[in-house]
Amino acid sequence: MLQKLTIKNYAIIDHLEVDFSGNLNVITGETGAGKSIVLGALSLILGERADPGMLLDKEAKCVIEGAFKVKKSQVAAFFQQYELDMEDQLIIRREISAAGKSRAFVNDTPVNLNQLTELSQYLVDLHQQFDTLELEKSDFQREVLDALVNQPAVMQQYQQQFQRYSQVQRQLKQLKDQRDSANKELDYNKFLLDELSDAAFASNEIEELDAELKVLSHAEEIRNTLSRVYFQLNEDEQPILQQLKQIQSSIQALAAFHKDAPAVAQRLQSAYVELQDISSEIGHMNDQVQFDGARIELVNERLSTGYKLLKKHGVQTTAELLQIQEKLTNSVEGALNMDEKLAALEAELEVLRADLQQQADTITAARVAAAGPFEEKVNALLAQVGMPNARLKASIAQGGLNPYGQDTIEFLFDANKSGQFAPIRKVASGGELSRLMLCIKSLVARSVALPTLIFDEIDTGISGEAARQVSFIMEDMARGHQIICITHQPQIAGKADAHYFVFKDARDGKVTTNVRLLTREERINKIAQMLSGEKPTAAALENARELVK
Repeated sequence: MLQKLTIKNYAIIDHLEVDFSGNLNVITGETGAGKSIVLGALSLILGERADPGMLLDKEAKCVIEGAFKVKKSQVAAFFQQYELDMEDQLIIRREISAAGKSRAFVNDTPVNLNQLTELSQYLVDLHQQFDTLELEKSDFQREVLDALVNQPAVMQQYQQQFQRYSQVQRQLKQLKDQRDSANKELDYNKFLLDELSDAAFASNEIEELDAELKVLSHAEEIRNTLSRVYFQLNEDEQPILQQLKQIQSSIQALAAFHKDAPAVAQRLQSAYVELQDISSEIGHMNDQVQFDGARIELVNERLSTGYKLLKKHGVQTTAELLQIQEKLTNSVEGALNMDEKLAALEAELEVLRADLQQQADTITAARVAAAGPFEEKVNALLAQVGMPNARLKASIAQGGLNPYGQDTIEFLFDANKSGQFAPIRKVASGGELSRLMLCIKSLVARSVALPTLIFDEIDTGISGEAARQVSFIMEDMARGHQIICITHQPQIAGKADAHYFVFKDARDGKVTTNVRLLTREERINKIAQMLSGEKPTAAALENARELVK
């Protein structure tokens, strides 16, 4: 429930505050006084986009603030989702700077416009003059019927299942596309894989073969060099190892005469041992190097295969070639296994489809069951608001599964009891749409927990008895909801629990809009003026008193 609305520096409003009652609030005033401007300001705290051109004082900021009383259970999920502070009173504030920047706050915590719009859906239904166009839309018509069915848990379960169904459909399509693409490349990939598998290169093999070929190709030169060095170390007329041993012994003999001699002798001994080991290694190397023409031919062939594959795949090393082989293996195996995955997804999709169909049938049955009573009640209300010959019919046609079931819902209208029903968008006039929307909303309001409904001149185009009947509908709705209604009808104004008068006030050389809560006598006078003009007659005043009663 909207308890208080504060508006500063908006359009032709300098500063005003309005405290609303919890039942039927009526706003009246002359055309152009600013009634709809008040609702325009309210729409800003409900998430509408701001127009910086609407600032009265271009040097100051505009502030719109609404204080709402809400049941915590209604908005608890929203506050939990966005980590906002829950309090007994909900304060929404919108600020628009002179530079055109807009900010929104919920209980002094900044929020974005999307969050504000989402929150507003729990608080207010704002119906303006041109919202009757919504009545012509299929989505709105479905929402009306579902509101009367009032089984949100059933719809939520269906939509969750449909979301999974759609996800599996997308996965299935994606996998089929991948399979088709993979099948086109499968033969070529298998050829490449067979080529690499037949080559069967081990890790680092090409590099090792390249090193081996260099040794085999220079075997004679290597053996000559190694033999010569080994001979110089061990078998020459004065072998290097023997000379080094003699030098070490000579230095060791000086140990009695020089303190550093033992350390030098020890180092020479270490050099001798190391050179002995090197000599042994050279001998071993020499024994291993053998010229082998057959091996050279085999290595050359193996390297030729390796170099060809490296060039073909545009890589430099055996490791990279083996990585390509692994990818090709995965690709070929994946393509061959896709049929199994497709079969599994198709089976899952069929199970989901069957389950969804069952749920959709349940939803359809509930809608069909609700359609009859809905038609009867709307038609009764239409007669009440001055359209006794009008008839509404809810057409429910089954089709394919969609996010809301399987039904296409369309409201058909017959204005003259002709038996010729046609879509509302084709046959209903503006005045008929306006009254029809009121009748529908009065029914929906009983099924929806929305605390506040706002009507901006929904009574346009009606008068007399029809207006009186509309006032009864408004009065009945106000028993369970807060109603805020801008009207020109005295019959509706007479039913108000609180009557606000909007007027222009000239002060300090500028004209601004103000709102005043009328006393009982002021109400009678204003309603009398609505009946008979600026200077109401005694009969008009008496009639106004009757209406206020």
